[in-house]
Amino acid sequence: MKIALYGKNIHPDALSYVQELIDKLIAANSEILFYEPFYRVLSQQLACPTDALVFGDAISLAKKTDLFISLGGDGTLLDTLTLVKDSGIPIMGINLGRMGFLSSISKTELSVAIGQVLAGEFVIDARSLLSLETPQHIFGDLNFALNELTINKKDTTSMILVHVWVDDKFLHSYWADGLIIATPTGSTAYSLSCNGPIITPESANFVITPIATHNLTVRPVVIPDNSTIRIRVEGRENKYLVSLDSRSAILTPNTDLVVKKAEFKVNLLQLKDQYFFRTIREKLSWGKDIRN
Repeated sequence: MKIALYGKNIHPDALSYVQELIDKLIAANSEILFYEPFYRVLSQQLACPTDALVFGDAISLAKKTDLFISLGGDGTLLDTLTLVKDSGIPIMGINLGRMGFLSSISKTELSVAIGQVLAGEFVIDARSLLSLETPQHIFGDLNFALNELTINKKDTTSMILVHVWVDDKFLHSYWADGLIIATPTGSTAYSLSCNGPIITPESANFVITPIATHNLTVRPVVIPDNSTIRIRVEGRENKYLVSLDSRSAILTPNTDLVVKKAEFKVNLLQLKDQYFFRTIREKLSWGKDIRN
């Protein structure tokens, strides 16, 4: 089994878990492929193979890779999408951070989780993405997001005006600090903190959620994900921010943004005893009640 390992900086408290992972994969005769910058960090702190194979981009990450393991938090896992892209390689998120919705396997579960994965005891959860089209192609071929597209004002001095059309029908002009277009996966991220609804991953929807709207009667809207969303921003400033997950770029006024469902999905690996409702109960302390 060929397994790619990806991460950034590892907190000292988590190093023993990462070493355990490497040791178990070696003992199982798995071929380990390290993300090159991550390998340089690990090799200074852990006992890593001296002849390890490394990769640095999507091209050198061969499609024959069986599994991609993300070591960190949800932000780390989102960064892996720029390497996995549309290859279909399953991504397994090991949570070395805090909340961990996407990286849902905790470091204390790592030993058991790896045993189950090597035994084939897992399921693949295919998650939909959104894509962004702009005249300037500002994100190049990385014009997709698993969580959300976000439009924000570049400074804090004034609100912006965001015009939105859905399938060429005018929806609303939002006076706000910004706007979020979230996938079902992203409904538990930034959108949730702005009072957006929680949507199950298999739902075929987008959520349009304003950020700090200046009109209290405006609320998030859920639409089918086969819709085409067109956005145009106005305001006093000449530059705004547009983000796809953790990647940001500068947006100029009166630029049309077109948001659609991406043509491919991302495969997230889940253990058989994991499921969405359990995750939100545990991560959000959802429904905690002393009577239960």
